Amino acid sequence: MTRAQLTDAEWEFVSPFLPVGEFGPYPVNLRAQLEGMIWKFRSGAQWREMPERFGAWKTVYDRFRQWRDAGVFAAVLQGVINEAALRA
Repeated sequence: MTRAQLTDAEWEFVSPFLPVGEFGPYPVNLRAQLEGMIWKFRSGAQWREMPERFGAWKTVYDRFRQWRDAGVFAAVLQGVINEAALRA
């Protein structure tokens, strides 16, 4: 069994890095989608095998590609590095 759920503290750290468009409603399922991405890479499963609790696999995959292309994951990593430096 792989851990895919974020703790509230992890979500509070990561959520400011996630881009939200200027138009339309705030995507309330961003946390579930991010957890789906974590599940996919921790499990090694195919995108299409993703449990429905994370949302439609295609939506999660599309958001992953958008965030990857926008440099979101690199920004999160840099944020983690900066936080670790502050604690050292």
